This record gives sequence, structure tokens and C-alpha cells, in this order.
Amino acid sequence: MTLIGQTHARAVTSLSLDATATRNALSAALVAELAEALTDCAKDPGVRAVVLTHTGTTFSAGADLHDPPDPDAFVRLLRQIVELPKPVVARVTGHVRAGGLGLLAACDLAAASTGSTFAFTEVRIGVAPAVISLPLLPRTDPRALARYYLTGERFDPPEAERLGLITTTADDVDTALAPVLDGLRRSSPQALTETKRLLTARVLETFDRDAATLTALSARLFSSDQAREGMTAFLERRDAAWVV
Repeated sequence: MTLIGQTHARAVTSLSLDATATRNALSAALVAELAEALTDCAKDPGVRAVVLTHTGTTFSAGADLHDPPDPDAFVRLLRQIVELPKPVVARVTGHVRAGGLGLLAACDLAAASTGSTFAFTEVRIGVAPAVISLPLLPRTDPRALARYYLTGERFDPPEAERLGLITTTADDVDTALAPVLDGLRRSSPQALTETKRLLTARVLETFDRDAATLTALSARLFSSDQAREGMTAFLERRDAAWVV
């Protein structure tokens, strides 16, 4: 069963997270399939840009707690999006949680519908938004982000735009993205690659400096007693033992 849908129109390839049964949770299989699809896009001279989107009402619910990806594999996927020699545009018409926000931050541009919601839910299951901080912190306002990192609260598209997490919000995302994709189609492939390198230099410096440390932190937290309690409580739809 394929977990990534693909379509292609006028030099733009759309890759769609297509695991609606798990709300597009980031499983080991989905991460591997998305990485393979991105590799194919990078090699294809007929692809000018990539749109990363989803089926169902959730862009991604974050890590699949039944089949989580290896932290190193997820770091490689995030870096692959950042380093892809073609612009990657996120198209969101639903909810984004935890690791899914890392995918958004790794993309060069991101558009969301007005009905979308966002949350860094890691703290509520006993872990931290460690690995996803690699693309997030260089591209957002850390002071503004602190509230949502620390509380796990949901926030709306205007707030996501204020934080720097997304580029634009619209009732109709496809209408909002039409001029963006038209601009990419009118741009030189060479110029897009080199301009993207300029824009992602600081993000890649963060990967080089912090990836090993944050991957180790993620692995340590996910194997902790509090994470086991948090994930069990989540799956059982109850409050974790520490809730007061």
C-alpha cells in the first residue's frame, strides 16, 4: 500500500501524505517513502518545484506512536527537504501536530487554510520538540514560539503566520498558491537552486551543529518512564498521571 500519492502538472510535482487511517502519522514506512519520492523529484529535470500536501482532515498528527521512525531517519528527511535543490511548498487544509510541524518548517513556503490548527503536543506526552527544532528555531520567532512549545496549546493560522511557521493563510489555499506556483514556473531552475541555498544556509548550520545532540535527546526522552506514561495515556484517551 502506497503512503505517498503523486501527481504532476506543469513542472510541479505534488506529493501527498496518504495514510488517513493514522491521520498521516509519521511512521517509519511513511518517512521512508516520502524520502524516496523526494529523491526522485531532485533527480528529475522536469520537476521545477514540489508541493507537499495531504489527504484527509489532518496534514500530520506527528510521530506514529505504534511505529515511530528512527530519529536519525527523520532528521535525514527534514534535511533532505531543506537541501532539495528545488523549492518545496507545503499546502495545508487540516490539522498539524508535533512532528508534522517539523515538515512545515523544513519547507521553503507554506500555505494553510483558515480552518487549519497547529499544536506542539510533545510536552503533553512527556517528550520535547527536539528534532523538529532543527528547521523550526532558525525560521521562527523563538520568544513567540516558547508559549506553544511549553504549553502544547492549539493555535490558529494567523498565529502560525505571526510566528513565521507558515507563509500565508487563505480560505482557498489553491487560489492563494496559484501566483506562488506561477512565479516558480517562471523562474530559472538554476536561479531557484542558488536562491534556495542562500535562504537555507542558517538552517543547515543548525543541522550541522545540533542534529546529533537533539537526536540523542529525542531518543532518551522517548525511552523514559514519563514518555511511556504520556503515550499510554494518549492512546487510552485519559489524562497523564502528572496532570493536576
